[in-house]
Amino acid sequence: MSDSKSTSENLSPEKIAEIRKEFDYFDSDNNGQIDLREFIEMLTVFSPKTKANHVQEGFNMIDDNSDGYIDFDEFLEWWQECWWEY
Repeated sequence: MSDSKSTSENLSPEKIAEIRKEFDYFDSDNNGQIDLREFIEMLTVFSPKTKANHVQEGFNMIDDNSDGYIDFDEFLEWWQECWWEY
């Protein structure tokens, strides 16, 4: 994925706030990150037909820094590039 800073420059503050609400909704423990469990919950909303063997692959695709969590910048970048695929 590309640099989230340049991606977010194309968004209005209102759109970023809307995407932040989505992120916060799925960040059920409010730690500022989406872990694999929360990601699975997110998939049930965005892509309920996702096959189990694709879950980790999708998570890894969004988790650019491979720290095991999706932070808001990673989520914002994914949303901007790929949300319509889900």
